[in-house]
Amino acid sequence: MRAAIYLLSLCIAAPVFAADVTLSGKLEQGGLLVGTAPAGALVTLDKRKITVSADGRFIAGFDRDAGPSAILTVAVIGEAPDLRTLAISKREWQVEHVNGVPQQLVTPDPELEARIVSEQKFLNAARAKFEIRPWFESGFIRPVTGRKSGSFGSQRVLNGTPRAPHAGWDIAAPTGTPVHAAADGVVSLSKEMLVMTGNTVMINHGFGLQTMYIHMSKLLVADGQSVRQGDVIGEVGMTGRATGPHLHFAASWFTARLDPETLLAALPPPNASSTP
Repeated sequence: MRAAIYLLSLCIAAPVFAADVTLSGKLEQGGLLVGTAPAGALVTLDKRKITVSADGRFIAGFDRDAGPSAILTVAVIGEAPDLRTLAISKREWQVEHVNGVPQQLVTPDPELEARIVSEQKFLNAARAKFEIRPWFESGFIRPVTGRKSGSFGSQRVLNGTPRAPHAGWDIAAPTGTPVHAAADGVVSLSKEMLVMTGNTVMINHGFGLQTMYIHMSKLLVADGQSVRQGDVIGEVGMTGRATGPHLHFAASWFTARLDPETLLAALPPPNASSTP
């Protein structure tokens, strides 16, 4: 029932393309678009070329701060390009103002700040790795069983200083709880004890789509390792900047920050019983 309502809401909001172009997913900030086009079609989103599989399937994502519209173009040799303006729904984000926080916790010392900047560079490098195989077609599952303790897109303002928006979904669970790969893919990064994210794994699912698993107590995969949906890749912990044991589960399409819950709804697994 939930899936039916979700798809119906998209169909109402989505533009009407030619019969051989279909769209599903969610046209909203943090959303993932899944489409099909004729074989050999050239697809672009706001002039970014999008990879299309041999059977015409493609994906595209909208950042947490995406603007109100995006231009999707589908071009086939010998035909006029099909160009559409997609209306991207704006979402309301929770903003929490916290004052009286010790300033050293708001602004790190120069040495720590330099380390954070350095670590962000190789996280960005891992996120930029491109894989041509559409592993995302396995669909996505929740990576861990537990209570939702943090939502995508929320933001804190500490002592008047806005912090970076929360770019993932927090799932609280006891330390040592197994963490599963949400979908098929290849490990683009497995790194211990980063300042902000602690023990961190990033999985590349192809076509620019990646998921990230942070604050884990233990890593059980290595860089370049192939994983299947449901494989145990680590264990829940509270490493890095965390105040309690939980998994921070994040997703991205290239540099666009995606809502993992929307991603799970847009690409459900063929067999729902595989969810941990």
